[in-house]
Amino acid sequence: MDRFSFLNAAHTAYFAELYDQYLKHPDSVEPSWRAFFQGFDFGMQQDGVSEEVLSEAPVDFSEGEIPAHVIKEFQVIRLIDGYRTRGHLFTKTNPVRERRKYAPTLDISNFGLEDSDLQTTFNAGDILGIGPTSLKEIIRHLESIYCESIGIEYMYIRKPEEIEWIQNKLNVNENHPKFDETEKKQILKKLNEAVSFESFLHTKYVGQKRFSLEGGESLIPALDALIEKAAELGVKEFVMGMAHRGRLNTLTNIFGKSAKDIFSEFDGKDYEQDIFDGDVKYHLGWTSCRTTDNGNEININIAPNPSHLETVGAVVEGIARAKQDRRYEGDNSKVLPILVHGDAAIAGQGLVYELVQMAQLEGYQTGGTIHIVVNNQIGFTTNYLDARSSTYCTDVGKVTLSPVLHVNADDAEAVVHAILFALDFRMKFKRDVFIDLLGYRKYGHNEGDEPRFTQPKLYKAISKHENARDIYFERLKKEGVADEGYLKKLEESYKAALEEKLEDSRKEETTRITPFMEDEWDGFENVQEDEMMGDVDTTFNVDNLDKVAEAISQLPEGKKFMRKIKKIIDGRKKMYFEDNKLDWSMAEHLAYGSLMAEGYNIRISGQDVERGTFSHRHAVLKAEDSEEEIILHNNIKDRDGDFFIYNSLLSEYGVVGFDYGYAMASPTTLAIWEAQFGDFVNGAQIMIDQYISAAEDKWKLQNGLVMLLPHGYEGQGAEHSSGRMERFLQLCAKDNMYVADVTTPANMFHILRRQMKAKFRKPLIIFTPKSLLRHSKVISTKEEFANGSFQPVLDDPDAKEDKVKTLVFCTGKFYYDLLKHKEENERGDVALIRIEQLFPLPISKMKELMDKYSNADDIVWAQEEPRNMGAYAHLLLHFEESRKFRVCSRKFYGSPAAGSSVRFKKRHERVINSVFDKNLNEEENN
Repeated sequence: MDRFSFLNAAHTAYFAELYDQYLKHPDSVEPSWRAFFQGFDFGMQQDGVSEEVLSEAPVDFSEGEIPAHVIKEFQVIRLIDGYRTRGHLFTKTNPVRERRKYAPTLDISNFGLEDSDLQTTFNAGDILGIGPTSLKEIIRHLESIYCESIGIEYMYIRKPEEIEWIQNKLNVNENHPKFDETEKKQILKKLNEAVSFESFLHTKYVGQKRFSLEGGESLIPALDALIEKAAELGVKEFVMGMAHRGRLNTLTNIFGKSAKDIFSEFDGKDYEQDIFDGDVKYHLGWTSCRTTDNGNEININIAPNPSHLETVGAVVEGIARAKQDRRYEGDNSKVLPILVHGDAAIAGQGLVYELVQMAQLEGYQTGGTIHIVVNNQIGFTTNYLDARSSTYCTDVGKVTLSPVLHVNADDAEAVVHAILFALDFRMKFKRDVFIDLLGYRKYGHNEGDEPRFTQPKLYKAISKHENARDIYFERLKKEGVADEGYLKKLEESYKAALEEKLEDSRKEETTRITPFMEDEWDGFENVQEDEMMGDVDTTFNVDNLDKVAEAISQLPEGKKFMRKIKKIIDGRKKMYFEDNKLDWSMAEHLAYGSLMAEGYNIRISGQDVERGTFSHRHAVLKAEDSEEEIILHNNIKDRDGDFFIYNSLLSEYGVVGFDYGYAMASPTTLAIWEAQFGDFVNGAQIMIDQYISAAEDKWKLQNGLVMLLPHGYEGQGAEHSSGRMERFLQLCAKDNMYVADVTTPANMFHILRRQMKAKFRKPLIIFTPKSLLRHSKVISTKEEFANGSFQPVLDDPDAKEDKVKTLVFCTGKFYYDLLKHKEENERGDVALIRIEQLFPLPISKMKELMDKYSNADDIVWAQEEPRNMGAYAHLLLHFEESRKFRVCSRKFYGSPAAGSSVRFKKRHERVINSVFDKNLNEEENN
């Protein structure tokens, strides 16, 4: 009997399947087979398979070589694997230029196969679902799937079920769309709208910036199909972020914004309301309700965005998560985030990496985002080869092993097919998926720019290139689906409607900013500065406060905790129920608990927030043995709100953007972001400048995000002292935000409660303490919590006005440094006034105190920050009387604080001494 007789067709098919499994997921193969295949691969790359490898095989190869037909099967499988892993490099996805050349190619000779093998039947066809077939047919099948208008990257995914799902999906109709006549006509209709909209604007508003979609028009039918299909799958809301390229087209043809409004914006009309400055037309957001063809109602939102590319992505993810939490009890299948990127931006902006890393984290996951890159193959004037080191602009998606589809934007059906594939993947696996829409940009970065200065060859090709609508129409004409008359009717009808809207718009003298997500903000009012200074009732019944205190000061029974944890929780009980001396952490905990009792949710996120950077919060407790997480706030009896707190990844920009978006979509949630140290907040400077300080002015957006920024000079150097107060204060204007530097637990309690109890929302920046967290003088009573209110200015409780000769205004932790000096030196002639709210500045109360201490002939502004930092410049701008104040501070410095603890102490003491001795000259004091 031939020693290889057992290698019949059945065995060969089995070996082929096993080898394919090994190539995809080596660890899933039985160890002895895995060892054999590893040796086989190594041998095939060298001079053949060694006898040692053969001897270790799970079948008897020891007396001879592996039969040629088995080796051939394995080589065909390697060819199949080559197409799966590298086929995307050899696609027909670039509509206007030749693709770069990659080696090795997928030529069969690179896999040990020859032309003479093309007619041979191989069992490896079973792997592709086409059964035993010839090598020629296998190659045709692979080329059709992997190397035409769609290229896909997915073989790096580590979950076999996802790989299998993708491969099964690709095998359906060889990864080609199969649309019926109605669907094809809908694609043509949306393409016509996209093309006609741009050509209309190009003729009516010559030379005006519109950031045309021309070259990527297939985005419109793709988004249309996505919304229709997602609604069928149960999606109730879309939240979308995109930059300027194609935004106006999307607003009109997908979101249903009236072209009349867009024309008014093109005409540069003033706004109806004086209190808003507005923004350029391609930055504005929109919310609408769309009824799909099947009668499903779906809420669609496109978030307003600045010119800072990719920034809106973080905001969109936060909005989506808030909607999932608030409306659908965390069901992420109901809200779908979509991010539309530019190729240069997704490759160049680090925020994208932050968002990708957030995608699967408990505090930030949204059930997967569909990322669509409108790939112009150019960034302003920069060639793509100068814009990234990676092969593709979408390579950041591989960080989380997300599938990536590269699609030729000229093939409209392939684009729609790819986006429906992406939708199905997201809905099933709750993960991100990327679509790289390879197109071009018909004009320069804007319509007035000349691209031929920098890309003459490319733009010569583009000038001769047909648009996607005309290309698709020719295809449908050949198929007998549409004729010239059909397209002409579509075009004439759409342009007539645009003409009508243009005429209507020119009858109006002003334009109106439509609030974004107006449905989420029912019952809230836009207010100005005087109303921000009004009183808000933040009292809370003391008996109910007792219930909150009881819940947060009692460990659950039957669980073991560290002794230190028990001591901390017992300390809470003692300070509330026995001593009635409540510290900073209790101010926070009781504020959160009281709001929960009234139906507000709490969400806190940031680096190390669960415990707190300075170990003061301990909002999440860990059982010692099991590390089970316990949140005592959720034990509050009869609460109507929930408490969520999440340690974030080591990011400021992305997380602040996310939390800002969350607050935007959930105004009844106290949304808090805390910096590890206030110094690190400048990592999110773009969010602060473009959204937090300006969004209400630009886009009519309220937002109640709270930022807690640990701030105070305590000898920890330049990067652990300053929350950069001066930068926030410089951004303050009219009614755009609150800025506070509070010094008592009671004030902290009330300012947090005020944030929810007010009938409006403004961002709140609080410079929070570090050393004061456990300071013996930083205490309040529960009666001050229950019956008090936020005090924007705190008078000196011990000062006698007739004896005061020096009146000192200060803010924050520095007050306690001054108080110590005052008490130690028995300086009854000095009154220390704390400004707790820096914006809006409580001017009338400050003037009242100046009148009260009219005997004072020395009025001082004291700060621990350098003169060019802190609140001094802000005071000069907003409080005219301060120009006559004597200023006590450090000198002007480029760095916030000295690195030497000795030097820090000297400078700090000199500033303190100068407050109490006006004869010390500035040089001595600094």
